[in-house]
Amino acid sequence: MWLKLLLIPIILYAALVAVVFFAQGSVLFPRGSVVAAGPIPPGAERLEAEAPSGERLRGIHIAAVSPGEERLLLLAFGGNAWNAQGAAAYLADLYPEADVVAFHYRGYPPSEGGPSAAALIADAPIVHDLAVRRVAPEQTIAVGFSIGGGVASALAAGRRLDGLILVTPFDSLGAVAARQFRWLPARLLLRHPMSPADDLRGVDAPVALIAAERDTIIPPRHAEALRRATPNVVLARTLPGAGHNDIYGDAAFHAAMREAMAAVLAE
Repeated sequence: MWLKLLLIPIILYAALVAVVFFAQGSVLFPRGSVVAAGPIPPGAERLEAEAPSGERLRGIHIAAVSPGEERLLLLAFGGNAWNAQGAAAYLADLYPEADVVAFHYRGYPPSEGGPSAAALIADAPIVHDLAVRRVAPEQTIAVGFSIGGGVASALAAGRRLDGLILVTPFDSLGAVAARQFRWLPARLLLRHPMSPADDLRGVDAPVALIAAERDTIIPPRHAEALRRATPNVVLARTLPGAGHNDIYGDAAFHAAMREAMAAVLAE
């Protein structure tokens, strides 16, 4: 009888571990929560590319409104529930001097397939190469928001970039999961690894980091760990009072983003 009583919590814990292992994809990549894109902005164009596995990826190019002497391209990598068109429009409004390209992640409509960390990382160089061919920029900057920072960092390890701006960044998804779920072997259960700290360790492009002081999803300690691992951090800012999702409405955020861009381009 006592043996049966002891087995009950073990079985329940094992069941919980199994749920976490198999359900994490829908938590990390909640494609069903993404708001559908509206009409594209005036002057923008739709883009299409093919993933390594054959699925069609769809994106948008918003041309610079007030281009500078040197053409600047921004590659936008949104958060895990972002619509790529919304991310592109956000950056185009913030940086009217730049061309902005963003693609819906694989599995995020209207892109085809199913999302995973490996898929997003594999698709990023394809997006980069298509955008560079189309825009022919003098400088290319990747801007990653939240989990998009993991995609941008992996891209920087495989393609030459002129800089990165990472918002609410993390050192590794394994480290974030281990702190959030201390009662689970989170690192062992993680099926979607991303490790910006490892990816950026050998990258000499300038990097700007913007964290949120009250971020409970990716606490700023992860941005600090990434800063220590990254060789060429030109700006590291933590916005007081900001959270993971409300940082974008923070009055200081736009100023920090403009400062980040100036610091990256100054290198």
